[in-house]
Amino acid sequence: MNRVPKGTYTKEFREQAVRLVVVDGLTQREAASRLSLSVKTLGAWVVAERKGTLAKVGETQKPQSELEAELARVKRELATVTMERDVLKKATVYFAKESR
Repeated sequence: MNRVPKGTYTKEFREQAVRLVVVDGLTQREAASRLSLSVKTLGAWVVAERKGTLAKVGETQKPQSELEAELARVKRELATVTMERDVLKKATVYFAKESR
């Protein structure tokens, strides 16, 4: 299976996500599911906040151009469609065997 490209998040988004865990008292799993994030990503942000280095997270990433952002979106969509196609292939084989 192909790897889905990494997401890029703004500084404000990271701060608000951490605030859900630290201030509002949500679990990391709850906050991550609400924000459609990986639990590991949110956990790393929370650890960085506790160390006082959250502001430095993401500084090494170069800004994405519109073309790179579109390419990442298309790759994510392709990964989803490929997975759906594979499920449909398996379902077709299963139902073809059932009809015999």
